Amino acid sequence: MAGPAGQREGNLEAPTRHAIDWKNPDFYNEDKLFHELERVFDLCHGCRRCVSLCDSFPTLFDLVDESETFEVDGVDKKDYWKVVEQCYLCDMCYMSKCPYTPPHEWNIDFPHLMLRAKAVNFKKGNTSARDKMLTSTDTLGKLAGIPVVSGIVNAANKSAPIRKMMDKTIGIHADAVLPEYTAKPLRKRLADRRNINAEGEAVGRTSGKVALFSTCYGNYNEPYIGEDIVAVFEHNDIPVTIAEKEQCCGMPKLELGDLESVEKAKNANIPVLVKLVEEGWDIVAPVPSCALMFKQELPLMFPDDADVQKVAAAIFDPFEYLMIRHKEGKLKTDFKNPMGKIAYHAACHQRVQNVGPKTKEILELLPDSEVTYIERCSGHDGTYAVKSEFHEKSMKIARPVVNKVKQAEVDHYGSDCAMAGHQIENGLKDGRHPEHPMSLLRQAYGI
Repeated sequence: MAGPAGQREGNLEAPTRHAIDWKNPDFYNEDKLFHELERVFDLCHGCRRCVSLCDSFPTLFDLVDESETFEVDGVDKKDYWKVVEQCYLCDMCYMSKCPYTPPHEWNIDFPHLMLRAKAVNFKKGNTSARDKMLTSTDTLGKLAGIPVVSGIVNAANKSAPIRKMMDKTIGIHADAVLPEYTAKPLRKRLADRRNINAEGEAVGRTSGKVALFSTCYGNYNEPYIGEDIVAVFEHNDIPVTIAEKEQCCGMPKLELGDLESVEKAKNANIPVLVKLVEEGWDIVAPVPSCALMFKQELPLMFPDDADVQKVAAAIFDPFEYLMIRHKEGKLKTDFKNPMGKIAYHAACHQRVQNVGPKTKEILELLPDSEVTYIERCSGHDGTYAVKSEFHEKSMKIARPVVNKVKQAEVDHYGSDCAMAGHQIENGLKDGRHPEHPMSLLRQAYGI
């Protein structure tokens, strides 16, 4: 529909992204930031299509509706930060809701505007010690992964008195699920698979041999996910190696606005990964956020870095990889065990990769099984759900997901994002534990 002077109402094209101009001094100019925030907030206020997503939008609309003018110009600019802090960069507004993303002339990229605001706030020194700690995943993992220490940390995280103290002192909610730490990280478990000389059968965009980017969560918290990937892939004649070394992908620091730390992580990871790519390996990351970081955020932050672009073109979600090969008849379907009713939650950072519901499609191949597909945010966002000030809101966001799992009366439930799975577990509180979809696939194979 055309408006004044040929102005079109909404996009007809797929949304396109501009590079993140984060090294430009103007990126951190607060006056220019607030000018752009006001422009975008005014447009969002006039649309209100995204009210059902994260709490950024209800927060913004409440501020507008409670102002003297009932418009954005009546909102105190200091309150803009209340909108920013509710955004956890899930990207769903950009990818699924907003009709005014580029190439529309209004040029709205709400998540990356929030990223800019977070970066400005970080630059000003307004980031808490708690938030810096929670996003230092490698440091936490290395410390908590020491054999004796891991047991102490895990016990402390389950102790009601200690959790109450953590709530009061550092702002980690007493009821939030904190990840357990393993004394034997995934990289140690797969150490014998480094630098193996293997040949794969190329199918479609896949080379048929995979290097696993274990991720900090997959390495220190739930290594079984990586082990399940290895078992399933090798069952399908796909050799697996593990990257020689790695750091966190940088997504937690991105969400914090600490872009210089993101660059440091990029400088550590990309040379290792691009070497593997040049040797003919594809890259698979078990955590959707990590895959998205390499596929989207790093290429937008470093558009002129050829190695970043090479890695972006060669990294896959595990189920995306398997489905590409299945379409060419290269996925084994010799399933031995029916899995019954499965509630599968699609993680936001997987959905915005634009690969389609590949996990769901693979699970639907299982004989005598039924999949309930849940395409809604769990409200976890890595650190959002554990913070005292946001936990209750996160559980409110999770409630529709939890209710769907309850109503489906399933035998199994889980998500590609293990943390989302635990968020659902925290809502259910029925003693059942989430199972990663790759774990379900491995069970179905009987391997």
